[in-house]
Amino acid sequence: MEKDGVLTAQMVSSSVSQLGHFGTGMQRSYHSLSLPSHNLSDISVLCNYVYLQKLELPHNKIRDLSCVSHMPYLVILDASHNEISNFFEFQPPKNLKEVNFSHNRMIKMKDLSAYLSLSRLDLDYNSFREISGLEQCCKLIHLSLAHNRISRISGLDSLPLRHLCLRGNQLETIEGLENLKSLQVLDLSMNRVSSLSGLQNLHLLGSINLEKNLISEIQECKHIHNILLLRDLNLLRNPVQEQPDYRLAVIFLLQHLTVLDQEIVSAEEKVSSVNKYDPPLDVVAARDHMTHLVYQLMQPQVLYDSSTLPSADSPYPMLVLTGPQGCGKRELAHRLCQEFNEYFAHGTCHTTRAPYFGEENGLDYHFVSEEDFQNMIPMGKFIQTLQYGGHSYGLTRDAIEDVAREGLACCVHMELEGVFSLKNSYFEPRYILLIPVQVETYMGHLKDRGLYTPAQIDVAVSRIELYANTNRQRPGFFDNVIPCDDREEAYQTLRQVVKSYLLLEEQEEGENNNRASPDNTSTGQEPEEKPPSAPPRSGSDSLTSHSDTALDPSDPSYRSYFTKIQAELSPQKSPAELASIRRREQLVREAIVGKSPGVYSQLFKSTAQTAPSSLHNQDLGSHFHEDSSSDESRASSALSVPSSAGALSGFVEPLDTSVLGHTVETAKDPAASDQPPDTPRPGTDQAPAIVSPSSERRPGSNVKPILPPIPTGRKTPAAPSPAPSPRPDPNPAVEEGGDTNMEE
Repeated sequence: MEKDGVLTAQMVSSSVSQLGHFGTGMQRSYHSLSLPSHNLSDISVLCNYVYLQKLELPHNKIRDLSCVSHMPYLVILDASHNEISNFFEFQPPKNLKEVNFSHNRMIKMKDLSAYLSLSRLDLDYNSFREISGLEQCCKLIHLSLAHNRISRISGLDSLPLRHLCLRGNQLETIEGLENLKSLQVLDLSMNRVSSLSGLQNLHLLGSINLEKNLISEIQECKHIHNILLLRDLNLLRNPVQEQPDYRLAVIFLLQHLTVLDQEIVSAEEKVSSVNKYDPPLDVVAARDHMTHLVYQLMQPQVLYDSSTLPSADSPYPMLVLTGPQGCGKRELAHRLCQEFNEYFAHGTCHTTRAPYFGEENGLDYHFVSEEDFQNMIPMGKFIQTLQYGGHSYGLTRDAIEDVAREGLACCVHMELEGVFSLKNSYFEPRYILLIPVQVETYMGHLKDRGLYTPAQIDVAVSRIELYANTNRQRPGFFDNVIPCDDREEAYQTLRQVVKSYLLLEEQEEGENNNRASPDNTSTGQEPEEKPPSAPPRSGSDSLTSHSDTALDPSDPSYRSYFTKIQAELSPQKSPAELASIRRREQLVREAIVGKSPGVYSQLFKSTAQTAPSSLHNQDLGSHFHEDSSSDESRASSALSVPSSAGALSGFVEPLDTSVLGHTVETAKDPAASDQPPDTPRPGTDQAPAIVSPSSERRPGSNVKPILPPIPTGRKTPAAPSPAPSPRPDPNPAVEEGGDTNMEE
């Protein structure tokens, strides 16, 4: 009987299991029957076993399953690896949930609307050509149709599928899956799929198997970029794997992956992918800085003999205006340089874009070709470069040095990427952010210029948030933030900020105080500047700064020294050169009295230095208290330059540029005076000199000071200082140490 493939009652009784209750609960019967690999072909005897709930008949030769019609309680049916050709040829059991008909001879699917409880259906290794009859299976969550002949996905609309396997079919495109909103696992391996289009709306997908398909482009991953729950992706044996940096590129596009091609994605790979394909501004700036630094070191080092660096480790003063495209930073920079032409000059950058209407080569930008720009990079010309809008921009050291030769601070404008790059260098500019507040007004400015396409305008508007987030997330990144919706109002605000940086407000206050002094009460006007040969002022003149008490032109050494200086000056000097010369003279005067590099040379340093422990400008009898613990602290205690606008006021008193002789005499012959160095001269206000109370205890305080060399601005002969112009001369306190310092 067994050899004939006929199932007998004896065989059933030996294979049933899972004894349980049935009917009224008073009777008991076996619920499970498992007969694998028994070579069965006739199982009609099972018609008598109506209480079976689980029937397993794999690896037999069964062709007829009509006996299942007599099993109303059947829940699980496994008839895989048989010879069944009829699709569900039995009366549907009411509670049938799982059916496995894999490895059979089925050709056509039929309507399964009567199987309302069906949740799992396995039809692998049959000969189905299309999917049909499943529309009413409202509980079907697992469907497997691997290794059939299906060439098109259809008939799955609105099914609550969570797992779908179509492995080893003839699919060329992914379609018909748009409505499977609950799908979590999709297996499309061993097909002919060349595009991932069609998966973009399946937001619950967590695993996609596309092994051995025809995907050749990495950009196809963009279709599944927004599937945030995707954790496992398999692209093995696809042409795309032959592309360079394939793995990093896929990881970059799908940052949420944890397994790619059956290998775990590490955190290091994710960081490397971001740094390679979309690096943060910090990373780009660091690479840019390293590139230019290496190229500069490879070039022969050039000594700028006409530079106005006060010392080798002092940076040039710089002012950087930054903001979104078309916010007006270029116009404000030019206007600022025109008004404050004794302090600023425009640093002209290089660019590969074409000039806009009204732009001049060499004034607004140096317009060069892309080839020339790229050739300048290996030559070590640039301090920083950036890419924006498909064009290259760069700031050269020569542009800054040209300004420095005039003894001025460099004012430049750039995008945010350039700011990040410049912050990696050892320049220490002041950074002012110009940001639009009203987007509509900003867009109106861009449209009115007629230079930008709608796409460029959208990009510029989107970058407003980038600037805002940078300022919000990085406190102190910008020294000041100015709204630029109203250009005139923005310039007035910028003007006040710059005046605070330059201490011009204190200068105006000091001039007003001078006008109210006893010497000026009769005329109410400013005293004329005395020529070098004029008689020296008496010691009874009222002085307004602490340092004035330490300087007096009444000594003969002042006249001889100043005459020597004037003899070397040339009458052909320009106003800018004369201003630079005066500032360099001030450096000499500061060095003689033992003061650190002057105010102007430190005005644009963004990092604060050690400040004096106390300084009271309102009390003429107050003192500077200087820390005598080290030479470094003493050198940096002359001025602290905070990064916020206006914070400099109150830190420094004006220094009279016309009083040099007393310092020279005191430096050369301290014994010539009957009074100690820190005692005020008779007839002057009782304001002490800028001398630390502990200066007598400093090492080397008894050594005669040595006059440092005067920094040379230009190689041409110098000219005497011109007569006072209608506009008041800049405050000497602002000019002191004013050599434009930049460092590479």
